[in-house]
Amino acid sequence: MPERSGGRAGVFPVSEEPVTSDVAISHEGAILRIEFNRPTVRNSLNHDMVSRVVDSLTAAASDDALRAVHITGAGGHFCAGADLVSGNATGGERPRTGRQVRRVPHAQHRIIELVTTIQLPVVATVRGWAAGLGCNLALAADFTVAADDAVFWEPFMSRGFTPDTGSTWLLPRLVGLTRAKHMLLLGDKVSGSRAAEWGLIHASAPESDVDAVSEELLLRLASGPTVAFGLAKHALHANLHESLPTAMDNELYALELSTRTTDFKEGLAAFRERRDPDFTGR
Repeated sequence: MPERSGGRAGVFPVSEEPVTSDVAISHEGAILRIEFNRPTVRNSLNHDMVSRVVDSLTAAASDDALRAVHITGAGGHFCAGADLVSGNATGGERPRTGRQVRRVPHAQHRIIELVTTIQLPVVATVRGWAAGLGCNLALAADFTVAADDAVFWEPFMSRGFTPDTGSTWLLPRLVGLTRAKHMLLLGDKVSGSRAAEWGLIHASAPESDVDAVSEELLLRLASGPTVAFGLAKHALHANLHESLPTAMDNELYALELSTRTTDFKEGLAAFRERRDPDFTGR
């Protein structure tokens, strides 16, 4: 495959041939499923795909019927990053100064923000390459299950520009500063099995078992106390920046809300009756 040059937001060598596939978005029961469907270019994300994912996650945030989100890629790869050829197409003219600053916060950055802030658990299933934006999207998910031989790669330095789409925020918090430097400054590739050992992702498994592991996790999350999940996720991210007293105050407000849910009442009843709870997400 020919390499691309220039641009931002996660670069990986992909084909420049015309692409007609896109992204598949569907509701399967209480699960929103998002599948990148451009296998001929390793599921690199063009502008239209990014817009559709942003729209679907924005809508999901207020859809009370949903209880989990699943993000994956068709074929043998998760996502090779942003499609810089189609994303930077300007009819042969040089892009206007400030083009990236104007557009990226409402596109690639918005996906990362939504995945980390939506009050639904997000599971990513990774095969093959997760590079640049694709890597950071997998790291932003609440739970990522990867094939043992999957590859997580932050290729920015090898392309001559600085990391973006949250990589300098996500990586140090997940694996520490030293390992973050290995990935971001040296461009070291990390296998799925090594990523699980580091705590970079939730789990790895043989390629043939990845779907089963992901589906078991999705079923568990989608049958859990959805409101409490969302509030706890919010507190986890918010409290990364807070003192202990402020963190406990944030927890207290979340506790006040979660104890007013139907699922809280069901949890107490199940405890008294010594049975498994039947949560409805309400």
